[in-house]
Amino acid sequence: MTTRRSFHAWLGRSALAAALLMTAGFSATATAQEKTLDVVATTGMLGDAVQQVGGDRVKVTTLMGSGVDPHTYRQTRSDIARLTRADVIVWHGLHLEAQLKPLFEDLARRKRVVPLAEAIPKDRLLGDEDDTALYDPHVWMDPELWQFIISRARDTLIEADPAGRDVYEANAKRYSEEVSALNGRVKALLQSVPEQGRVLVTAHDAFRYFGRANGYEVLGIQGISTESEASLHRVEELVRFLVNRKIKAIFVESSVSDQNIRALIEGAAARGHKVVIGGELFSDAMGAPGTVEGTYIGMIEHNAKTVAGALKGGN
Repeated sequence: MTTRRSFHAWLGRSALAAALLMTAGFSATATAQEKTLDVVATTGMLGDAVQQVGGDRVKVTTLMGSGVDPHTYRQTRSDIARLTRADVIVWHGLHLEAQLKPLFEDLARRKRVVPLAEAIPKDRLLGDEDDTALYDPHVWMDPELWQFIISRARDTLIEADPAGRDVYEANAKRYSEEVSALNGRVKALLQSVPEQGRVLVTAHDAFRYFGRANGYEVLGIQGISTESEASLHRVEELVRFLVNRKIKAIFVESSVSDQNIRALIEGAAARGHKVVIGGELFSDAMGAPGTVEGTYIGMIEHNAKTVAGALKGGN
C-alpha cells in the first residue's frame, strides 16, 4: 500500500512538473513572439528609416555614426558580435559599404540580411562614372528615391514580424507622406536660387542625385567613393572652373576631409578670385544623434537650406 501511495505521489509530482514545464514553454514562446525586433543598420539614414517604420516594435542599432565614411568603413569585433545577435540586418548595397559586403554575404546564409537600396529600379539609378559595372549609391540625396527604401524597410519588417503588419504599414504610410512633403520644401528652396547660380562644388561626388532632382550642376573633387584620389589635374580643372564661372561659394562635407576644398580656395585666390566655404553639408552620414540633422528629414532640409542660402548670397 505504501509503495502504491508513493508511486501515485511521485506520479502527481511528475505531472505537476510537466505542467509547469509546459506553462513555462508557452510563456517563453509568447515572450519570444512579443519581444522587440533587434535590427542593425549600417548607416544612420537607414537606421532612421527603419525606426520610423518599425516604431516601438523594433530596436535599431546603427554601426556608423555621425561623421563616419561608409565607403571605407571596416567592421570591428563589437560590430560582428552585434550583427551576430541581430534578428534583422539592413545595409545599403550598391557598393556603398564595399568593405563589409563579404561579411554580409556570409551572414545572409544564416539570418535575414537585406540591402535596402537594391530595391530601387536600375533605370532610376545613375552609373558610376569611374566603373561602368557599378551604380552611384548616394540615392538618399533624392527624397523620391528614398521612398523605395521606406517600402523595402516596411516589407522587410513584415517578413520578420508578420504580427506587426498593421503597425508597419501605417508607420510607412505616415513617414512616406512626411518625406514627400520634405521633397516639396527642398525643391522650393533650391529653385529660389537664380538659375545661373545653381552650381554645387563639393569634396566628393555625392550629390549627383541631388543635382538631377533639382536642376543643379554638381562637381566633386573626388569621385563617387572617397577612396578615389583627387589628382592635381582635377584640382586645377576645378580652380579654372570657379574662376571662369565666378563661383563664390563651395561646400565642405561632414564625413570628408576639407583639405581638397581648401586647395580650391587657395588656387582661386592665387588667380585673384575669392571663394568662400558656403557651409558644411551632410553627405555620407547624418548629424549627431538628438539633433535635427541627426534625422534623414533634418539632414536633407539642412543641406537644401545651406546650399540655397550660400548660393543666393553669392549672386
